[in-house]
Amino acid sequence: MRVTVTGAHGKVGRAAVRALMESGHEVTAVDLDRPVFERPAPGEPRYVQADLTDAGQAFAAIREAEAVVHTAAIPAPTSHPPHVVFQNNLMATFNVLEAAVRFGARRFVNISSETVPGYFFCERPFLPDYAPVDEDHPIRPQDPYALSKHFGEQLMDAAVRRSDIRCVSLRPSWVQHEGNYERNLGPQVREPGEIGAGLWSYTDVYDLADAIVLAVESGLPGHEVFYIAAPDNAGGHDFATMLRHIHGDAIELRELSRPDASGLSSAKAMRLLGYRPKRSWRDYLDEDGRARAK
Repeated sequence: MRVTVTGAHGKVGRAAVRALMESGHEVTAVDLDRPVFERPAPGEPRYVQADLTDAGQAFAAIREAEAVVHTAAIPAPTSHPPHVVFQNNLMATFNVLEAAVRFGARRFVNISSETVPGYFFCERPFLPDYAPVDEDHPIRPQDPYALSKHFGEQLMDAAVRRSDIRCVSLRPSWVQHEGNYERNLGPQVREPGEIGAGLWSYTDVYDLADAIVLAVESGLPGHEVFYIAAPDNAGGHDFATMLRHIHGDAIELRELSRPDASGLSSAKAMRLLGYRPKRSWRDYLDEDGRARAK
């Protein structure tokens, strides 16, 4: 299948491009970086530079795609003015999806966010109603990043109403790779009392890439939303004990799949997408949260 990946030079985009190519898809990589005019390396995907907030550039980048994986975004509201985050993320999603609909793409995979319910970057105190959080949790975003991702999911709903495109929105937890596990999750491994903004959940970028391939190849109709997270929590601690220690009775504890469960449930993705995460923080860190020797 001809698959166009936006944000192809980002953390998630790079892993998605690799996984899709390994699965036999013909990939076009799109990003804002200026390309270097060199002979392509063997197996390197075609590259298109585009500012996706510009509709014309988005249409030019998407025109030959049978499927689109949209990872491009400003990944947090903390390093840009709020209006820049919101405008960039929402308009890029709108333009890319509009192009996909008009050119007749069959599948659109939208990388949304675990922050959509409202936690992580909230300005006023907010806790989930229950844990593990699943796709039925109420949506109450405060910040421009979570809002842009929430509205992006609504754009998917509208697209399937007005066209034959099928959409999947993935809400990954905090995405980790071999270069940042120690920095990001090390403190939570060492100290069970270390507060995790996403209820100690995380996602390995290569497991997320596998989920993206499953979403591209899925025959699911309409628009489905899935949380994507590792099945365990950072540190492998007893989740119920941590939740009570940090939050008391403020968050309803629901049935856990395992004692060291994640704060996010990927049960729906496992059931409908066939998502089977293979990687854990334990593959990268020792019990003290330090990087394992290579």
